[in-house]
Amino acid sequence: MFRSLFGGSDKPDEQEKKPGFFERMKQAVTRTRESLSEKIEAAVAFTKEIDRETLDTLEATLLSADLGNTTTQEVLKSLREKADRKQIQDGNELKRLLKEQMYAILTRNRNPPATRVEGGPEVILVVGVNGTGKTTTIGKLAHMLRADGKSVLLCAADTFRAAAIEQLEIWGQRSDAEVIKTKQGGDPAAVLYDALQTAQSRKMDYVIVDTAGRLHTKTNLMAELDKMRRTAQRIIPSAPHEVLLVMDATTGQNGLQQARQFTDSSGVTGIVLTKLDGTAKGGVVVAIARELGLPVRYVGVGEKIGDLLPFDARAFVDSLFE
Repeated sequence: MFRSLFGGSDKPDEQEKKPGFFERMKQAVTRTRESLSEKIEAAVAFTKEIDRETLDTLEATLLSADLGNTTTQEVLKSLREKADRKQIQDGNELKRLLKEQMYAILTRNRNPPATRVEGGPEVILVVGVNGTGKTTTIGKLAHMLRADGKSVLLCAADTFRAAAIEQLEIWGQRSDAEVIKTKQGGDPAAVLYDALQTAQSRKMDYVIVDTAGRLHTKTNLMAELDKMRRTAQRIIPSAPHEVLLVMDATTGQNGLQQARQFTDSSGVTGIVLTKLDGTAKGGVVVAIARELGLPVRYVGVGEKIGDLLPFDARAFVDSLFE
């Protein structure tokens, strides 16, 4: 099941869904696309061939799209080599090569999620700092899975943030998914244990776990997340099958340092990028994929329950230029 949800855009059924995704992605990155197109056209307007001076202008354009310095330099290295050999004829060729470079970065780390053991639920641990849209993402993901005919149990393991449990319950009602919870301040690992036992006994398909973005105690957050992983493995040895890190696209490069703490300590397998709704600079998607060495699994493009889209690298890159 994970492969149909998280795989790339190479399968026929996903190709059929692509037009809808493409149009929605175009809306999400409107500002970035308009800026890129305008500045690339301006850079090549008064030159017959693309040279290093043209690419120096392009460097500022890519930085303004939030690709970040490291990713920008990687993209430009190949383009400069081609420009030196006079292999970039015009603006259209420059755009094509840019798209190739970005697509290559986005698909470099397409590690598939772990294969689950038959007979047990697939466990998705959702991590990230508070304010990124973590709980909202869980509700939208549950809705997507329920629409696909899967049974879903939500686990309210963020017991430290005020109203986190209540917020998850609201999303549970919206997505028609039951929530297993405890009282505020309770042991997250204990409620996870209860949720997994419940899901096993009912032969449910998925357990999606909301985790704390920070703790109000002296307990280290990463140690708490590690404890939850060990608890899950006591019941389902292969769990968690996916650890999704939720990031806010509008924080751009500033969110990368916080994200690295989770990727270093939490066994993150994929990224969910929220709030990619026109206010964010779309280049950050490429920067995050490169800097963290992780695939983007989903993007959030709005506030509605259906505004979480499985990520399609080809459609995303095309939407930045077309």
